[in-house]
Amino acid sequence: MSQKQYNVLVLCTGNSARSILGEVLFNEMGKGRIKAFSAGSKPAGKVNPGALQWLEEHGHRTEGLRSKSWDEFAKSDAPKFDFIFTVCDNAAGEACPIWPGRPATAHWGIPDPAHVEGEKERRAAFKKAGEQLARRIQLFLSLPIEKLDQLVLSEKLSEIGRIED
Repeated sequence: MSQKQYNVLVLCTGNSARSILGEVLFNEMGKGRIKAFSAGSKPAGKVNPGALQWLEEHGHRTEGLRSKSWDEFAKSDAPKFDFIFTVCDNAAGEACPIWPGRPATAHWGIPDPAHVEGEKERRAAFKKAGEQLARRIQLFLSLPIEKLDQLVLSEKLSEIGRIED
């Protein structure tokens, strides 16, 4: 019996760093069980070089990554999402499009590594952001998603978002 594939959207205002990390990590860690996308309300137009550097240093693929608007995923021909995660506080507070299918949503706030001053400090911030996202995604993937009702699932997703390390 094959497992259901879930569509995930990772949102952050600029869609240049944290949401990009989330998209890549969900896709790779999900091993076909997850099809992830990322977007932003005010996309930066390019992927942050620090995000690309961290991904490449950790053996993740970066080709084809781009900063995109969440409007792209609000169209009728866009994928229908099962889960939507915000990873920045600004995106969590913004009025989002209406997503078809009533996806489960959660806020998984991660401090923005792109705005950290100093090369050494910025690299450390990207490391921390990547590790936090990977840990949360690992916990998400360990959930028996098919067996949880919507309320319990929402509670579990919120709990994961409060985990620091």
